[in-house]
Amino acid sequence: MKARLADIAAHADVSEATVSRVLNNKPGVAHHTREAVLTSVDVLGYDRPARLRRKTTDLVGLIVPELTNPIFPAFAQVIETALARHHFTPVLCTQTPGGVHEDDYVQMLLDRGVAGIIYVSGQHADVTSDPHRYTALRERELPIVLVNGYNETIDAPFISNDDVASMELALTHLVQLGHRQIGLAIGPDRYVPVIRKMEGFRSSMRSLLGRADVEELIERTMFSVEGGDAAGARLIERGCTAVVCGSDLMALGAIRAARRVGMRVPEDFSVVGYDDSPLIAFTDPPLTTVRQSVQAMAEAAVRALLDEIAGEPAPRAEYIFRPELVVRASTGACPSR
Repeated sequence: MKARLADIAAHADVSEATVSRVLNNKPGVAHHTREAVLTSVDVLGYDRPARLRRKTTDLVGLIVPELTNPIFPAFAQVIETALARHHFTPVLCTQTPGGVHEDDYVQMLLDRGVAGIIYVSGQHADVTSDPHRYTALRERELPIVLVNGYNETIDAPFISNDDVASMELALTHLVQLGHRQIGLAIGPDRYVPVIRKMEGFRSSMRSLLGRADVEELIERTMFSVEGGDAAGARLIERGCTAVVCGSDLMALGAIRAARRVGMRVPEDFSVVGYDDSPLIAFTDPPLTTVRQSVQAMAEAAVRALLDEIAGEPAPRAEYIFRPELVVRASTGACPSR
């Protein structure tokens, strides 16, 4: 073993202690150094320890909600492409109402020996959900990364969109157009992104318009076209001239509600979506929306997971990405009433 360590160390131009740490899969070795040592192992004809042997196919679980909302396929596509560039094969697990539960998917992934799991808007985003399902995975040292839905009790990297800033961007735009009676159509308030959006809505309405009590302007509904339709109809009845929605699908529903009562968008009623889903620029009218940084967030999630797999864990923190307001034709000046 001594001669072997010395040979590898000399070839990789590192210390024998560093070679020992790499071969025993210990943390604290830079990625490029680790790769140099393993390359030397291969070049010199030594057998890698079993846990460090290259696999022909390394599997990574990717758990996302239903694919009817186009933002989730967008995340999945970027993540799958980024994983493939690093020779990992993603196993896509989609959750549908009444379908396979997240926990069942995880057990299936564990049975197949996945190298790690990326969750996009999973159970971790639900404040009523038990975080033990994630802490148990960390106790067995399985690398995981969670997207959108921070929970400080889970020892893992989190990638999040800045939901508070999203509301500030949308409301500033509408206030500049003269709107004062602005509604928020949002999903169930047990989800972290929803809670944060409501906090951002309240804060921005207070700072921009001096309005402290805006609860009657918040409609909690389903994240769907039908949910947006129902919420939009109720907010129109309360005299709202504009609405910010929690998803692009909800925004399409709000537009449908406005047209059903003879209102024009944006001449009579302005609508802001959320996500900037694919093809949303081609709706009638093209939708003003808050764009999540899907590309950057998804690639950051993959980088964090690969670091975890390589034994170089990312700091346990929430990495927050700034959104962007994309102004199109569904918002306009407030009509005179």
